[in-house]
Amino acid sequence: MTAKAFASTGDMSEKKTSFTEIGRDLYAFTAEGDPNTGVIIGDDSVMVVDAQATPAMAEETVSYASYGGAYQEGVRKAILDRLPAEKGMKVVDYVLAGGIRDIRTKVKAKAVDIDVAELYGGLCDQAAKEELIVPLDYSKIPNAAGVPEHLRNKNWVGFTAYTTVLAYNKDVYGKNPPKNWADFFDVEKFPGTRAIGGTYPSTNLEIALLADGVPKEKIYPVDIERSIKKWTKFKPNITVRWATGAQATQLATAREVDMLTIWAARIDAAIKEGAPYAYTLNDAVMDVECLVVPRNSPNPEGAMRLINHLLDPKYQARLPDYIPYGPMNQDAFKLGLISPEKAAKVVTSTENIAKQLITDMPYWAAHIIEAQTKWDAAMQ
Repeated sequence: MTAKAFASTGDMSEKKTSFTEIGRDLYAFTAEGDPNTGVIIGDDSVMVVDAQATPAMAEETVSYASYGGAYQEGVRKAILDRLPAEKGMKVVDYVLAGGIRDIRTKVKAKAVDIDVAELYGGLCDQAAKEELIVPLDYSKIPNAAGVPEHLRNKNWVGFTAYTTVLAYNKDVYGKNPPKNWADFFDVEKFPGTRAIGGTYPSTNLEIALLADGVPKEKIYPVDIERSIKKWTKFKPNITVRWATGAQATQLATAREVDMLTIWAARIDAAIKEGAPYAYTLNDAVMDVECLVVPRNSPNPEGAMRLINHLLDPKYQARLPDYIPYGPMNQDAFKLGLISPEKAAKVVTSTENIAKQLITDMPYWAAHIIEAQTKWDAAMQ
């Protein structure tokens, strides 16, 4: 028989209350059988023993881990700091310095102290493949209904997203700017220096195929050989292969290249600093941040509740106020919680998401090693 929680997180839901005489001059105020308040009537006095769960007493603690920095601080301001007062939940957050490696180490050492973790794109499926995470209980995550269906996986759910776009120097291209990836590869029609994120094959291989005329709906499975061949031919035109988002931003602020692949949040930052650049979302490649529950997390039930709160459209609508990443719950847009003017600048808005290719995370979990080997050999 399962013990019933008392004066704790188990009392957070609505309960039917009653005032019952349980003995001579002895009464109990109960909540579905839990005697939260007792009243004893004596000859000269009345004694009340109050054990009702107050919000402070009932507050539960759940742990959350992400990648730190301004991003994690933004999530805290937009969502986590509101949960103690509004949901009776305190969230202790950690930084995943090593990403999936941190989760792997903790699970294998049976020293998991994280309830909910956030991982980059393909790492979500990789974590599931390694059995580092457990399936989500969607019956306890109703807010996930607003997340696009293909981003509601058995083991993870989409949370936010970042997008790789084609950015260009307006002073260089004037009234005839590049409009798509085909233009990026066309050095005769659009001469000038180029830069790409050169570390990983994901995103880059998709970009080459889009430039080669492959429709978005036919990108996967990726034709690795065809994509590598296109990049190999184009390689002499690449001036810089950036390795970090900060480096990519610097390339724009210093006007070191005329055209580059870059995360939308990073080029927005450069533009705010005065860089004369613009970008297009046409055929941009979107990668999704996902939420997972590590195996043997200390509070798996609380983890499901936290994920539900993180996906609440009311909270998701606050994210663009703090971080340049788009919320994945489309209800944040459909319910008018984000103004049309603001939505036009958010990469995950219903209108903007339709322009982009969303990375197939299961594909990359299965093919990253093969693709990385071939990419490294071709681009060295």
